[in-house]
Amino acid sequence: MTLERFAEVVRREDARIDLAEACLMIAQDAYPGLDVGRYLGEIERMALQLRARMPQSYKPEDRVLALNDFLFDHLGYYGNVDDYYDPRNSYLNDVIDRRTGIPITLSILYMEIGRRVGLPLEGISFPGHFMVRLRVRSGTLVLDPFACGAPQSEAELRERLKRVIPEGLTAEVPVAELPLEQFLEPASKRQILSRVLRNLKAIYREKQNPERMLEVLNRMLVLSPEASAELRDRGYVYERLECWRPALKDLTEYLEREPDAPDVSEVRVRLMELTALCARLN
Repeated sequence: MTLERFAEVVRREDARIDLAEACLMIAQDAYPGLDVGRYLGEIERMALQLRARMPQSYKPEDRVLALNDFLFDHLGYYGNVDDYYDPRNSYLNDVIDRRTGIPITLSILYMEIGRRVGLPLEGISFPGHFMVRLRVRSGTLVLDPFACGAPQSEAELRERLKRVIPEGLTAEVPVAELPLEQFLEPASKRQILSRVLRNLKAIYREKQNPERMLEVLNRMLVLSPEASAELRDRGYVYERLECWRPALKDLTEYLEREPDAPDVSEVRVRLMELTALCARLN
């Protein structure tokens, strides 16, 4: 039922997707009894408290300062540097309860509260570090909710790029001379949700937790049914869980979609093994 509801939410026109609701639905895999409405209500309450602290005359820059003061100083939210790969950092309910998270989940909360107080913040899938942006009269503010909403200068953004893009990877153009604008394009809500799910997939792969990984992959394929690599990976997870028939189905469909994939030989070997295993079940 939760997957059906998730599909209903994420298949809307992108502008109509409720980002907070979709994130909380992802958390229902880890917390089956999660009350999504309660946490949406908590976000509304935070926004109401913040609105009460802000005069209507506030300019966007003043509203950003008020949001930063409220969320990070008054409520005490902070970036979880000490335990960055704790999966709880990727679940919005945990971020709200524990007041800590990683760049993308803190950015989601920041955007959702900001939107409710008149700040049309947009997510930025900056390489290696998710942030948000806000268009103002003087240009574009780039803000880092993982660092308490600190504005990022051009020099700081270029330094971030140098840390994640190796020299030589960008042909003849040095990293320092790459056009910054291409890295500051707004991410769609589907792209944001995909990044949350990719983070969880990587965490559960590292933790050797195929059950949780399967839940994440199911949501990834609801969000992006055309994602062949995720279909293949789900087949491998099914195989690990000894669910031979679903594994056979996913890997067969993967080869039908990607007949020229570089891993065709490996997948064909797995398919032969799975076919033999399925035959024994009859």
